[in-house]
Amino acid sequence: MELNTVLFEQQEHVGIVRLNRPERMNAVIEQMYLDLQTVFSQARDNSEIRALILTGCVWHRDSGDKQAFCAGADLKKHSTGDRSPWQRREYIHLAQEASRQLFEFPKPVIAAINGPARGAGAEMALTCDFVFMADTATLAFTETSLGTFVGGGVTKHLTQLVGIQQARKLIYQGTTLDGPEAVRLGLALQSLPLDQLLPTAITFAQDLAKKAPISLAFAKDLINRAPLRDIQTVLLAEAEAMLACMTTEDWHEGIASFAQRRDPEFKGK
Repeated sequence: MELNTVLFEQQEHVGIVRLNRPERMNAVIEQMYLDLQTVFSQARDNSEIRALILTGCVWHRDSGDKQAFCAGADLKKHSTGDRSPWQRREYIHLAQEASRQLFEFPKPVIAAINGPARGAGAEMALTCDFVFMADTATLAFTETSLGTFVGGGVTKHLTQLVGIQQARKLIYQGTTLDGPEAVRLGLALQSLPLDQLLPTAITFAQDLAKKAPISLAFAKDLINRAPLRDIQTVLLAEAEAMLACMTTEDWHEGIASFAQRRDPEFKGK
C-alpha cells in the first residue's frame, strides 16, 4: 500500500501502524486520516493480521530524539486559513470517519503512547481497545484552550472510562495526565519505561493474536454495544454469538486442542 503520512509493518500476526509526521509531532492532516483509513481497510481484510498497534514515529535530531504520539490537529495548517467552510467540514468528517473505523475495527487495537498525545491524538488513543503509555508520555484534551471542541467520540468513550465528573474535568480544564495518572484514572492499562513500551505492547498483541479471531470480533462488538443495550438484548446477542461460534472450525479446534492438551491453532474460520 502507498502511504504518505503513516508507516505500516507486520510482525507475525500483529500490524504496527506508526503516525509519520515526526517533524510536526505527528499532527493530523487530511492525508493522515485518509492513510489511516487505507490501513484499516487493508488490515481488516488481511486474515494474517489478528491485532493492531497504533503508535507514533520519533523525530531523530542532532540534539536527540523527540518522542511524540500525536500532537493533535496541525495548528500551523489551520492557521493559514486556506480551508474553505466546505473543506473544514470535510476535514472534520474525515476525522470522525477514521475514529469510527478504528472503534469498529473487528480486531483488537492497542495504542502505544510514546510521547505527547493531544486533542485528536488523545481521542484516537481512547478509541482503541487498550492504551499503554510510557511513564514520560502525556495525554490531554486541549480543545477548550483553543476555542474548538473534542471529536472522535471522546464524550462517550471518556465518560464510560472515568465517569461523568472526571470526564467533565478533563475536557473542561484540558488537564494534562502522565502515564501513571492515566492508569490511576482508568484511561490506560499500563504505564512503563519508554524502552519497554513497544515491546510490551507487541507481546500483549501477539498474545491476543493467538485467540480465536471470530470470538474476539464478537467480544469487541458486544462490549462496545453493551452500554446502549438493556440486559435482555445483551443476553440475546451473547446467545447468538455463542451459537455462531459453534458453527466455526475454530470452535472444533478449541475443543480438540483442550482434549489433546495442546495449544490451539485458530484460523479465523
